[in-house]
Amino acid sequence: MASVTTRMDLTVPDDLESARAKLIYQYLAVTGGATADDVCETLHVDKGSVLSIVSTLRERGYVRNENGFYSV
Repeated sequence: MASVTTRMDLTVPDDLESARAKLIYQYLAVTGGATADDVCETLHVDKGSVLSIVSTLRERGYVRNENGFYSV
């Protein structure tokens, strides 16, 4: 049986200082995107914080929102 190795780029933008912002950015990058509720449930971060962080990420051009689905 052959094994497959996949390498992901988990770097975050240099101007992200908040640990939560970095975590959410990486989560969205690894999963291919998620809703705010998915992020809250998986990372145990309150929804207000998630919405604030993804809003900042969107303003900086790192994340896009398509009908409530956030992706890098």
